[in-house]
Amino acid sequence: MFVKIPALLLVAAAVVSAASACGSPDQNGDAVPGIIPAPTSIELRGDAAPFRLTDGSRIVVRGAGAAAVAETFAARARAATGFELSVAEGEAAASDLVLVIADGEAPGGATEGYTLTSGAGGVRIGADTAEGLFRGTQSLRQLLPAEIERADAAGEPAGGWTVPAASVADAPRFAYRGAMLDVARHFFPVEDVLRFIDAIALLKLDVLHLHLTDDQGWRIEIRSWPELTGIGAATSVGGDGGGFYTQADYRRIVAYAAERFVTIVPEIDLPGHTNAALSAYPELNCDGVAPAPYEGTEVGFSSLCASPERAEATDRFLADVVREVAELTPGPWLHLGGDESLATSADDYRDLARRIAAAGAATGKTVIGWHELGASPELPPGTIGQYWSFVEPEADAAELTRSFVEQSGRVIMSPADVAYLDMQYVDDPQGPLGGRLGQDWAKGPTTIDEAYLWDPAAVVPGVGERDVLGVEAPVWTETLGSISEVEFMVFPRIAAIAEIGWSPAGPRDVEGFFGRVAALGRHLDALGVAYYPVRGVPWE
Repeated sequence: MFVKIPALLLVAAAVVSAASACGSPDQNGDAVPGIIPAPTSIELRGDAAPFRLTDGSRIVVRGAGAAAVAETFAARARAATGFELSVAEGEAAASDLVLVIADGEAPGGATEGYTLTSGAGGVRIGADTAEGLFRGTQSLRQLLPAEIERADAAGEPAGGWTVPAASVADAPRFAYRGAMLDVARHFFPVEDVLRFIDAIALLKLDVLHLHLTDDQGWRIEIRSWPELTGIGAATSVGGDGGGFYTQADYRRIVAYAAERFVTIVPEIDLPGHTNAALSAYPELNCDGVAPAPYEGTEVGFSSLCASPERAEATDRFLADVVREVAELTPGPWLHLGGDESLATSADDYRDLARRIAAAGAATGKTVIGWHELGASPELPPGTIGQYWSFVEPEADAAELTRSFVEQSGRVIMSPADVAYLDMQYVDDPQGPLGGRLGQDWAKGPTTIDEAYLWDPAAVVPGVGERDVLGVEAPVWTETLGSISEVEFMVFPRIAAIAEIGWSPAGPRDVEGFFGRVAALGRHLDALGVAYYPVRGVPWE
């Protein structure tokens, strides 16, 4: 039997048919695992023998950078299987996995593209870059039994460590596929952030946007302004305590992410959402009086001062903060906020937006701002706008977003009613620690169907495919105080955003997607990642 599944047409009937042919005990259980995001093309050869990983298997590498990718994959597989899985160069046997980096391996030469073939003769993943090779190993993880995610070598799964016979050719639709974690409303320790990076990397997301500052807390050490993490980091929503990342902590997060080909995008939210900074330094306030630290959830009441009398302090603050953050961040982007500056007059906002963007550009980074930053007609060329209105734009959101394109920039799409993952589930379940989680301001609760059935190139009139840098799924933490609560709200809906960002445009089959989400759930179980078993998905 032969099943060819192009583009997004990983339909339920094809998956079930392939599963029937791969359902014998020696071919790894009842079903062929699905891959999320859906590959550009995948062929499942249900009548062919699978690949079997054994204690004699090796990972054979070819090409500069392949060994490092192999070691990242092997570390997890060794923990789950107890096998040695040595990484070596040389000739490969049928029991080996081969990882190759060489020109011409990726479809169309795509930076993150890869090919994967598996069967009784071995597994081979080829890519033009280490980044593409890593993406291929994440597909391999999903093709292996879910137990590959375990860290305790608890025993071989029924049917063994097998990979169905398959051929995959794959590359992403968009270069930027992100998640955002708000660590300002509630602080999350380094280990929690690393855990989150691991979880999103499985879905081929390549950006983690860290919302590092807000009214409730300043979470990144700035040595030239030490009270930002003294007074400014002491609080969070509801008085749940504060915290911050030292520069060494932040470097650790950046390095860990880089090993998984995830770029960290730090956000310093300006000129609004700044009460934590204003409470730490009186000279940043127009009246010279520091406000009290804030533990509530209202927005729009704080702002840097645009007054000429405070210009020296404000501009020094901007220059010092963005310089230190940029020096800590090897990635190309620096997010400088710009949203919900409701306490700032229109003229003052445009003045501050100009100064903020100029300070960011002076570091050599490309500035990202929420779509309100498009009100400035003087953005540095190439500034990126992040759209957060709805699938049907409200008020002047579309016009502000088009401003970035008109100023030679591009757009990241995060419509709040489909991509904000702190929005409540439809049936408002209790979280893993009890109690109700999430918000409903973005047109009410968000279903996984809604998160899946939208097109980034069809939201803002005048902002088409080539204007869209990518997509991002933010999770805001006003109601989320632990990493398990974050995971519960994020998974499985983030799988929909990951697929929109990676997989080709075209008709989307919800039933087929749900079948693959169920397979992903088994991996999340093995990883110990919390998720909500939404209705409609055939969970085990």
